[in-house]
Amino acid sequence: MADPACERLALIGVGLIGSSIARAARQFGAARHVAVMDSSQEVVGRAGELGLADVATQDYAQAVRGADLVIVCTPVGACGDVAQSLAPHLEKGAVLSDVGSVKGAVVAQMTPHLTEPARFIPAHPIAGTEFSGPDAGFATLFQNRWCILTPPENADGAAVEKLTKFWMRLGANVETMSVAHHDAVLALTSHLPHLIAYNIVGTADDFGDETRSEVIKFSASGFRDFTRIAASDPIMWRDIFLANKDAVLQMLGRFNEDLSVLQRMIRRNDGQGLLEFFSRTRDIRRSIVEQGQDTAAPDFGRRAEGR
Repeated sequence: MADPACERLALIGVGLIGSSIARAARQFGAARHVAVMDSSQEVVGRAGELGLADVATQDYAQAVRGADLVIVCTPVGACGDVAQSLAPHLEKGAVLSDVGSVKGAVVAQMTPHLTEPARFIPAHPIAGTEFSGPDAGFATLFQNRWCILTPPENADGAAVEKLTKFWMRLGANVETMSVAHHDAVLALTSHLPHLIAYNIVGTADDFGDETRSEVIKFSASGFRDFTRIAASDPIMWRDIFLANKDAVLQMLGRFNEDLSVLQRMIRRNDGQGLLEFFSRTRDIRRSIVEQGQDTAAPDFGRRAEGR
């Protein structure tokens, strides 16, 4: 293997993201040696069966021994406890990172336990599916997707460079921004849509049995897309909403204001207003497709390519 991004990679947590990183690191030559750790014996056993890593263990010390890059891939609510258990075993000079969808809460939970906080470079790969577990991962998950780094002000420059090289080797486009800016942007682009999806599917569930069965039977494309999002890991999303509650509540307030405007347009038969609003939002969708962040093809199941 020529010029890997790191020599020994350790991944804490072997769900969709952790198992995808393990697969990608091997396929694209990002690490010479890969170790995975999970608190679940069943998950560790499955990771071993799948051949995801050179070492699969429930032991922190064994997982991070000799590792120059350690990435925490657990739900954000567990990051503090993980950091406390992990920190005593980290090699001096190792780069530590994470993959959480929230950065402020993760930084607050993890940093107090670290002896080299300047080498903790939080990250968020904006990629995923509604599936979870070690079987859900695939090596191309991060191809042409964004990975946002939120290094602290005193961050070690070499650590940022190392992590950037790693994610680029996995096929990601890397962007750097502040923790606060990340959490505000993701509250709108990711967290609020998931909250809306959970709510809409929950509304359907509130109907009587007969009506609810018809909603499921006759689901149109819009409802199918919402159910896909609402099928995401409930533990992960519980933690995200609680960890980023201020930004989510701010975006939810703005959403409710805009929804009230739409209600008034419909009540007043304001067809021109609705047309202008829908045309503007359609242009945003076209921009997303043009930037390669999705496809214009209908694919309501969103079956991942490359599986």
